[in-house]
Amino acid sequence: MSPITSRKHAVSPRKPGTTPSSSSLSVSLLTGLVLAAPLAASAQSPGGPAADATDFETVHVEGKRGKVYSSGQLSSPKFSQPLLDTTQTINVIGSDLFNEQGATNLTEALRNSPGVGTFYAGENGNTTTGDAIYLRGFDTSGSIFVDGVRDLGSISRDVFNIEQIEVAKGPAGTDNGRTAPTGAINLVSKQAHGHDRTSVSGSYGSAEQKRVTADWNQTLGQTSALRLNLMAQDSGVPDRDTIENKRWAIAPSLAFGLGTDTRTYINLLHVQQDNLPDGGVPTIGLPGYSSPDPTRPQLGDAPPVASSNFYGTLSDYDDVTADMATLRLEHDLSPATQLTNTTRWGSTKQDYLLTAFMGSAANLVTPDLDDPSGWTVARSLPTFKNRRNKIMTNQTALATRLDAGAIRHDLTTGLELTREELDTRGVAARDGTSWPAADLYRPDPAVTGLQWRRNGARGEGRTDTLAAYVFDTITFNDQWQANGGLRADRYKTRFRSTVPCGGRGPDCGVLDEGVIVPGVDARASDTLLNWKLGALYKPAPNASFYANYAVAQQPPGGGNLELSDAENSANNPALDPQKARTAEIGTKWSVLDQRLMLTAALYDTRISNEVVRDPVDQQYYQTGRKRVRGVELSAVGQITDVWSVSTGFTVMDTDVLSGPAVTSDGSTDLTYTPKRAFTAWSTYELPNGLTFGGGARYSGELKRGVDGAVGTPAYTKDYWVVDAVASYAVSSNLDLRLNLYNLLDQDYVAAINKSGYRYTPGAPRSVLLTVIYHF
Repeated sequence: MSPITSRKHAVSPRKPGTTPSSSSLSVSLLTGLVLAAPLAASAQSPGGPAADATDFETVHVEGKRGKVYSSGQLSSPKFSQPLLDTTQTINVIGSDLFNEQGATNLTEALRNSPGVGTFYAGENGNTTTGDAIYLRGFDTSGSIFVDGVRDLGSISRDVFNIEQIEVAKGPAGTDNGRTAPTGAINLVSKQAHGHDRTSVSGSYGSAEQKRVTADWNQTLGQTSALRLNLMAQDSGVPDRDTIENKRWAIAPSLAFGLGTDTRTYINLLHVQQDNLPDGGVPTIGLPGYSSPDPTRPQLGDAPPVASSNFYGTLSDYDDVTADMATLRLEHDLSPATQLTNTTRWGSTKQDYLLTAFMGSAANLVTPDLDDPSGWTVARSLPTFKNRRNKIMTNQTALATRLDAGAIRHDLTTGLELTREELDTRGVAARDGTSWPAADLYRPDPAVTGLQWRRNGARGEGRTDTLAAYVFDTITFNDQWQANGGLRADRYKTRFRSTVPCGGRGPDCGVLDEGVIVPGVDARASDTLLNWKLGALYKPAPNASFYANYAVAQQPPGGGNLELSDAENSANNPALDPQKARTAEIGTKWSVLDQRLMLTAALYDTRISNEVVRDPVDQQYYQTGRKRVRGVELSAVGQITDVWSVSTGFTVMDTDVLSGPAVTSDGSTDLTYTPKRAFTAWSTYELPNGLTFGGGARYSGELKRGVDGAVGTPAYTKDYWVVDAVASYAVSSNLDLRLNLYNLLDQDYVAAINKSGYRYTPGAPRSVLLTVIYHF
């Protein structure tokens, strides 16, 4: 094993559910924020400087409520200013928007943020599942938060209990501690509020998609309320055989002291999933595919397989149990000062078997090269996971406003104590058992043969973190602001594992192959300092120009709590943290009577301390550097009271500045990152209760990673997808909505794995009908 050498730096309310916008409703102050965003910079609600959405509900205005595609306000007290005056690119995706699109999970909702998506299908023997999000060139799956608390696990997160999604682009280490170098995603949960409202919905669509939800809020007195959100789904996937997504969930929220100086929220969440997962489709026959075997050049001319084919088995499973309990206390010490304390316990358990495959020369059997009907592919990569993540945290924040003469400070300071735990159990196939090979063009999932069991292997990881932070926004006058943030995280990580010897594991010596032996026993600890600085100029109350610089760090094991003794692993505790630095300039305008937010930003992110291997001495050093720079434009809100729009466009230029190429075509580009991406959604409401609209999404080509695969595509082609929606208010209580997806029935590759042997097909033309009743 080549040792790691220390030459590490040698290279330089809001409405619950889907109440129709044509109704006469009591509208929360949150809607007022959208219509008067610039005023929020100079005036706070009586609930204090960091008043949340539930406090806004206590002030109401009678009238017609338009769609809220973006609230214009961030949920965290760390962001004291409205979105208009926040010196960073942050996409806020409201529930009105993703519910109107029929989105059911986080991945679908994130289509409203340009260039963000699940483009990576995993390694050869480790298929990626759940919310495997790539953002500005890097995996952001370990930087997903719920109400400001980290939410680990490779699962698919449902949005039935989500009010809005906040996508912060650029280093988010000052806000959250260890994060991916290019951003973080925060899901804001629904809370009990002071209005009696109920809505239920039922959906049915292509591939027998079936889903029901309910959102019930009931006041229990003048200052208390109970809210209950329910969801059940049992769905196939359009034009994908056998795959099934089945889940149910319950999320109660209890609030006390609404409208008073002291408010208490108790939130619970339980999610149960019983899915049959998707291992992908062979890339054989796709553009860029050639024969993996020089002795069988005919394979390069083979026809593509049907994108509906399923190459797993009926015994595959993906079982998820997720639980979360949150206690949030808010107290207004004065009209200008609020103290908030959040305690969270969370647990996510995932147990799955996913049968993957690798279409290499050895695994593709062709008895008659002239007769593809007899060709087979080995089901040789059963992937097992038995994993539990737990978190316990207590977070305290104090937000206040201070006037020092003509200068105003919006100050937030806080302390966070967090323990995160990981427990994995090894599962492996029994010797001599395997699935039979699959017919390449007509695979049959109803097979037997493989037997599996726990093999005694285990991994245990724990990270304890103590973090302190301070944020300050200084308002000098009506035109000028400066802001900054500093966060210190003291963390300790311990990871121990036992693994089977042989294969890719430790050498067995005199032991039989497969015997469980000690694996990794490692510790890592450090103090991370993350910071950011920003300046803002307001030429008018509804406009801002800004500049921002931020630094973030990701320590070894930071994303998944797993440490490694491999010299080329970023999770080796001997390494320094990965560092990211981002400079950004931009402008934001709230126009059309503050209904529409226009934004534009230029950014440059540079990542250092990447592990690379020296081609001369074959040692590993932290001299790798990468860069992502680009431009992002967006327009979100209402053009008129009846015409709503959400659109975004980004151009990304990615480069490996120092170190070997990471893409299979040998270029300096980064993997799974489209150079250009576009998203748009718009609807128009007619006086007769009919609403119609739709949208389009574009993703540029994606390059896969470096791998020893032969003949597989090096990249995926770009594509457009067009969707449409029509809804009708049958009465003041009943809505019908029809969503049409991929109207042009475009064939496209949604994700590809590192070797290029398999891919995830994009959904074909499909339909979803939803009935919504509210009272």
